[in-house]
Amino acid sequence: MTETQPSWLISDCIAGNQAAIEMFVRQYETGVFRLALSIVGDQAEANEITQETFLAALRSLASYQEKQSFKAWLYTIALNHSRSHLRKRKTLERLKATLSSLFRVETQKQVSPEESVVQNDKEAAVWKALSDLDEPFRTVVILRYFHDLSIAEISQILSVNEGTIHSRLHTARARLRNALNHLHGE
Repeated sequence: MTETQPSWLISDCIAGNQAAIEMFVRQYETGVFRLALSIVGDQAEANEITQETFLAALRSLASYQEKQSFKAWLYTIALNHSRSHLRKRKTLERLKATLSSLFRVETQKQVSPEESVVQNDKEAAVWKALSDLDEPFRTVVILRYFHDLSIAEISQILSVNEGTIHSRLHTARARLRNALNHLHGE
């Protein structure tokens, strides 16, 4: 049996009726949260995904086709947001590993515990310096050095001219260098 929402509730939600929106959210929030949690495994992320899901669903409610299950439609939105969060998390983890490897000193000897602590501190410093960059600078660094995109591709993705991309990369590299040099007292 295909489950549908009453058309009056959908209409009232589209019209912005707060009571209808609250009824809609309360009816599905536990299921959406559980779905998100089962995919991302983190309660804070699952809460964020749940909120994003309802915002997206309310924005696109007018496009809902009553011939399909409402729950399936909503869960598809939740699943897409959950997958997006996983991709972002994996991208950040790969970026952190890539940046860490850029600053890793390769040696043939066994690494002592003291050297391991120093290395972890360096990796944390690089990651912190990158995360402290303003978003436009951090984004171009990530696209250029992690995703290995050309200046032209970055320009197209960000809808910014290539000169601006060059400038942002130059500024970002200088800021990263300064942050890391400052950390090491140079």
